[in-house]
Amino acid sequence: MRIYMDVCCLNRPFDDQNQDKIRFETEAVISILRRCDAVEDWDLIGSDVIKLEISKTQDPDRKKKISLLHDIASDIVEYNDHIKLRAAEFRKHNAKLFDSLHMAAAEHAGVDIFLTTDTKLIKAAARSDIKIRVANPLNFYLEVLNNEQSGD
Repeated sequence: MRIYMDVCCLNRPFDDQNQDKIRFETEAVISILRRCDAVEDWDLIGSDVIKLEISKTQDPDRKKKISLLHDIASDIVEYNDHIKLRAAEFRKHNAKLFDSLHMAAAEHAGVDIFLTTDTKLIKAAARSDIKIRVANPLNFYLEVLNNEQSGD
């Protein structure tokens, strides 16, 4: 399984964990990253877009931690004209600049799932004609666990 996580996901373990939703999403993100790092059939796919967005992180300690998480990516999608043009199409569906670039990079990489904790991005993807699945990491991971328990 090829998985793309945007910077919101990579940031989640370093967010304030006082809210249940954030804490649960953090556990899902960490579990997914562990599987990507340890299981042969799960791969984290990174991108130049992620690297650029991480580089804009103001807190140097957080930037380093997020970069370390991104470093487990087995493949990096390079920014190109196709991604730029596709992102412009996604912008027409109210996707923010980086969100549209992530959507285009993930689609270009042909990932199985694009994970984000950004509800607005998920809604923008649903309004678009994106050719990949976009989901919240907690919902996705619960689905995986349920399928494994039921033997699917």
